[in-house]
Amino acid sequence: MFHSRVLSLLSNHFSEHKGGYLQDATPTVTSLAATDTAITPGDTIQKLVGTASPWVDLSSPDPVVYNISCQVLELEISYAAFCGLGNVVLQGPNLQYGGSHGEGVVQYAYAVQELLALNNYTQILIHLPMMYHPDQDGDDVEGSLSICTRQEYIEEGGRSKHDLLALSIPRHLPATHAQTRWHSEPLRLLSLTAQTFVPNPDGSPALSKYHQSLIHRYMRLRTPPWILLCDVGPISGLPDLEAEVPKLWKPNGIGPAEASKDPEKYPEILRGAAQNEQRISESPTTEENLMPPHVKYIRKLQKDSPAQSILEYFGAGYFQDYLQGPLQPLSDNLESVTYEVFEKDPVKYDLYESAIYRALTDWDSAGKTTSGPARTIVVAVVGAGRGPLVTRALRASESANVKIELWAVEKNPNAFVLLQHHNEHSWSNLVHLVQSDMRSWEGPISTQTSQQQQQQYQSNHPHIQSHHQLQKPHTQQPQPQPHKIDILISELLGSFADNELSPECLDPLLTNLLNPTHGISIPSSYTSHLTPIAAPKLHADIASRTPSDPKAPNTPYVVMLHAIDYLSTTPPENPSAVAAAKPIVKEAWKFSHG
Repeated sequence: MFHSRVLSLLSNHFSEHKGGYLQDATPTVTSLAATDTAITPGDTIQKLVGTASPWVDLSSPDPVVYNISCQVLELEISYAAFCGLGNVVLQGPNLQYGGSHGEGVVQYAYAVQELLALNNYTQILIHLPMMYHPDQDGDDVEGSLSICTRQEYIEEGGRSKHDLLALSIPRHLPATHAQTRWHSEPLRLLSLTAQTFVPNPDGSPALSKYHQSLIHRYMRLRTPPWILLCDVGPISGLPDLEAEVPKLWKPNGIGPAEASKDPEKYPEILRGAAQNEQRISESPTTEENLMPPHVKYIRKLQKDSPAQSILEYFGAGYFQDYLQGPLQPLSDNLESVTYEVFEKDPVKYDLYESAIYRALTDWDSAGKTTSGPARTIVVAVVGAGRGPLVTRALRASESANVKIELWAVEKNPNAFVLLQHHNEHSWSNLVHLVQSDMRSWEGPISTQTSQQQQQQYQSNHPHIQSHHQLQKPHTQQPQPQPHKIDILISELLGSFADNELSPECLDPLLTNLLNPTHGISIPSSYTSHLTPIAAPKLHADIASRTPSDPKAPNTPYVVMLHAIDYLSTTPPENPSAVAAAKPIVKEAWKFSHG
């Protein structure tokens, strides 16, 4: 009805102007009527995905068609927001008008930007094909002109947190590098038609292994996209929609009850109602049997999805693709929750413990000289935080059966209180705790070392010893001297290797306190690397911060990257292979600590 009303409005306009119409004379589309839409507010409205009228054309070079399309979409999006409809699918720009870099894309971006400015609730899902002309696609255009269209759209200011993508998955997928390019975009919905599926030997629908890999990869995004199946047949055994959702399926608002009053006028409605009742009576009532085979397959595919790796499980949700400002533990005292975040790393601390264990066993087997009393290996954890590396050092010492003298240095007074609790209740008071900035720490001075120095001094000065029984001359007493460190442990890595000032902090320790003969640092070195990526979401987040924070584009944020695409990769051996191409990574700089 709405489409017919708009076409009639255009026809009358053309007739009045005899083909010589002007943009200023564009007719006005009146508000929606009850016959124009079946959607009304309700309890289930938030679970629905709406579709804007597919016949509008925001890319049209005809100013009247463009203006009418903008009016129609403004009415529909406004009504969708009023009803509480959270997501509306909008057809992407038409590339027939000048290609991916034509004015049509510019018009489209401007129109969507205007719609988003008028709407603070409904999200617009721009529906794009994965590729437009597969026969013409090549490596020079990244395998898909749709991607070029998306880039042109972004450059025209169409990016918004309410602007997402609905991607149509074709039967024949483009090359892997084009698939990964879409992986970096803000996907909210994947649409598959019946033609996307291939028949199994038993005739049931299935997806190729390439499609399965694609869906599995997209489903690992921070916000997994929905899957929309199109033209796969009706769901048998549906309840009576006339009672459940009034007018939602009635042609022209007429249902079986009204049609039965005039059966000659509405025979198709009565026939459809009878067929629906027959399906309900003949079909099993279990949910599994009510689903079309395509839906069953997709659910099984999701159920059989490969398990997340440890890193994926750790970073899922909050940490993936989230901009976190660089930490400054040297100037700021971090909160406990910040320490906790990094302590959840399931890989790093296992590697630290392994490195400490190997260092201790090698030290013992090689018979290297030690710096501690009674031939104990002196281990110091500088920047101990809440103590995870201290725990790992004690565990490695026990596993290697090598005795150590362990020191923990921490400047944060709040974290130091927790270290004291750990030492008393978890570490059996085996750790020497020092509250100090590591740069000003003079080194380990144990009680045993101090007593040995006092005894040696007194044996060399017996006349002072007898006098000492009567008086303690402070000027004559030996000052305890710190001994060297055999193994220095730190984790001042930062977001780009040096924002925590690891070279400046560790240099005094390495120069003055580390055993000059056999001393080692864990880690002994670390390297920063660079590779270009496409990260539209992160780019949008940074752009939104720039007006209030001009330094945002130059800030070394801490990010667990996930929804990205590597722009510099090695050519794949098989362009149609499922595995993604490997990125080309270059070394930026390296720090070595002995």
